[in-house]
Amino acid sequence: MRQPRIVIVDSAGPQGLAYGRLVARLQPLEVRHTSRVAEGIDISNEDGFDLAILVLRAGDSNLTTLDQLVEADPDLPIVVIGSDDGEKTVSDYLRHGAATYLPLESVDHDLEDILVETLTQSRQRATEQTLRRAIERPYSFEDFLGESPPMKAVYSLIERVAARSVDILITGETGTGKELVARAVHRRSRRIAAPFVPIDCGAIPDTLLESELFGHERGAFTGADARRIGLIEVADGGTLFLDEIAELPFALQAKLLRVLQERRLRRVGARKETPVDVRIVAATSRDIDVMVENGTFRRDLFYRINVVRISLPPLRQRGDDIGLLAEFFASRAGREMGLSAGRFSADTYQVLRHYNWPGNVRELQNVIRRAMALTADDVIGVDDLPDNVVTAAGKYLADTSDQLKQGSPSRAGFLTLKATHVAEFEQHYLHEIMKRLHGDVSAAAKEARVPRGTLYRLLKLHNIEPSRFRHDSNNTESN
Repeated sequence: MRQPRIVIVDSAGPQGLAYGRLVARLQPLEVRHTSRVAEGIDISNEDGFDLAILVLRAGDSNLTTLDQLVEADPDLPIVVIGSDDGEKTVSDYLRHGAATYLPLESVDHDLEDILVETLTQSRQRATEQTLRRAIERPYSFEDFLGESPPMKAVYSLIERVAARSVDILITGETGTGKELVARAVHRRSRRIAAPFVPIDCGAIPDTLLESELFGHERGAFTGADARRIGLIEVADGGTLFLDEIAELPFALQAKLLRVLQERRLRRVGARKETPVDVRIVAATSRDIDVMVENGTFRRDLFYRINVVRISLPPLRQRGDDIGLLAEFFASRAGREMGLSAGRFSADTYQVLRHYNWPGNVRELQNVIRRAMALTADDVIGVDDLPDNVVTAAGKYLADTSDQLKQGSPSRAGFLTLKATHVAEFEQHYLHEIMKRLHGDVSAAAKEARVPRGTLYRLLKLHNIEPSRFRHDSNNTESN
């Protein structure tokens, strides 16, 4: 998820912000300051601001200024900080569109809590609006969810090439959604009324693949008791999606190339060729450029299918989308399981954000479904996530901790520093309790007042082996 963005409008300018240190404690934040309302409106009109803070000092045209901001963006939450002049009540500000009101003298004490609460509500509303748009809009990219720059670039490319009859190559890691792209291209093309025919080139044995693609005549080979139409003919007039095309046997690559060049095919055992009109959308998770250089994939076929290439980013490069996708999958799993929509603890968000996701969106979906099935309440905690996810994310946070020790902690964000200190505390606590109780996990869990499974998970996260403390105990006793 991207960092929250706040605009502050204060006639005294940045130097008048005595509460700036509180905002700094909530890092990572993007904060924009201005002393002029008009500039604040221009800033808030930029895409993606989560909150506005309007500081009204003596002499400011209080409600008029608030009205101008509300009119510019009715959906932007506005926290009003004002000096109590006795003329305006809290209800006046709320009635004119403020999300909340805070007296200037209460800033040091209350601002941090108000910002956290308002930002949380703002991000939740933004997520719900995105989900509603994804559900309500007619086919645009309804099978996709994500607003990160890499995905917006993919959407833009699909829109530009879908209606043009060119063959397309989709590349990306397993689980990134290559078939979703192919279906989006088909649905936005002039071939939408014709068939969309997918075939996984890596899932069909080589001995059957030729017949599956090109069809055969009766008696063409042993067992060919009747004519069979191949999938290329089935897709006539429509789109043929060749998933994992890099797995296509070399001999069939030449035959497919002829179909693309001549727009005709010959069934196995046939004497005559049959005209076909298909659009090829191919996909692969392998490095097909290297295969071409190594001679394991035909260069001429590669040039034929690589007219337009759509490269899908892995989930780890879609940071803005991970939280949104997790919320979506939790909501969908909740409906399917008859549960309330799951929420995520702050620590869970940190783990999801910093895991590498080698299985990409498909892996995230499975992890969230598992968590929804296991969680005992409405909040999905770290204990509900698989061990490998927690361990890998923990290693990232540990590496971050080491970097912070060597660098300047003030440059790190609030959540990163919090996670670092929590990890250091956990490691020290676990080491001491294991040492004192000689590696007895059951006794340690009882003393720590946590489930034994949770303690095992924490020990694994911090690479602490209970057996080592039992060995240390035995050595001490023998001495």
